[in-house]
Amino acid sequence: MSGHSKWATTKHKKAVIDAKRGKLFAKMIKNIEVAAKTGGPDPAGNPTLYDAIQKAKKSSVPIDNINRAVKRGGGLEAGGADYQTIMYEGYGPNGVAVLIECLTDNRNRAASDVRVAMTRNGGSMADPGSVSYLFSRKGQVIVPKANGVDEDKVVEVVLEADLDVEVNDLGDTLEVISDPSALVTVRTALVDAGLDYDSAESPFVPSMQVELDVDGARKIFKLIDALEDSDDVQNVFANFDISDEVGAQLDAE
Repeated sequence: MSGHSKWATTKHKKAVIDAKRGKLFAKMIKNIEVAAKTGGPDPAGNPTLYDAIQKAKKSSVPIDNINRAVKRGGGLEAGGADYQTIMYEGYGPNGVAVLIECLTDNRNRAASDVRVAMTRNGGSMADPGSVSYLFSRKGQVIVPKANGVDEDKVVEVVLEADLDVEVNDLGDTLEVISDPSALVTVRTALVDAGLDYDSAESPFVPSMQVELDVDGARKIFKLIDALEDSDDVQNVFANFDISDEVGAQLDAE
C-alpha cells in the first residue's frame, strides 16, 4: 500500500481520540470556509464544499461550527480570513520527497513553521519544482469496509458506471483512485449504489516511491507529525511506501 494512504488511514483511526483533535477540527473548518468563499455557500452547487462538509461531519466536527464556517466563507457572516494556498517542497529522511500544502493568512509564519519542522526532523527544504514533478493530483474516495462492503462490491459499482478507476485495499477501508475531474462522478456513483464513504478529496499521489523499514517509517512519521502540528499546514504528501509487516510493527507500538 502507498505510504500516503497508510498514513491517511492511520490518522483516520486515531483522529477521534487524538490529543490534536481540536487542531484537526480547525483545519477542516478552514477548508470549509475557503471552499465556500471560492465556489459559493450552497453545497448542492459546490462539490468541493459538499465534500469538505461531509468529511467534517464524519470526524464529528460540531454542526454549528460547520454552518458558521460556511457563512463566513460565503460572506453571510463577518470574520472570514483571507487564506492563501502555498506549496513547499523538500526531502525527508532517506531521501523521501515531501510536498507541504499550506492554507494560511500569514505567509511568513507558514514558511517559518515548515522550515523549522523540516530541519529539526531530518528534512531539508528544496527549490520549487525539484519535488513536485514526482506527484500528480488524483481523485480519491475512501470507502469503509462495513455492512458487507468489500473490494468486489466497489469494483462492481464502478464497472457498472463505466468509470476508469483503480481500487486499492487499505485494510479497514478501500481507496478508489480516479482522474481528479471524475471525483464527483465516482463519489456520486458510490452513493447512488448505497455505499457510504469517509472522504472524497484530490490529494497529490507520487509516481514513484521509496521503500522504508521500521526505523525509516518512524522518522518520516515524526516529520509529518511535526509539519502537521502547524496550524497553517493542511496536508503533507510524501513518496514513501511501507510493507504490511512494517505497518503492523508500527501499529503495535
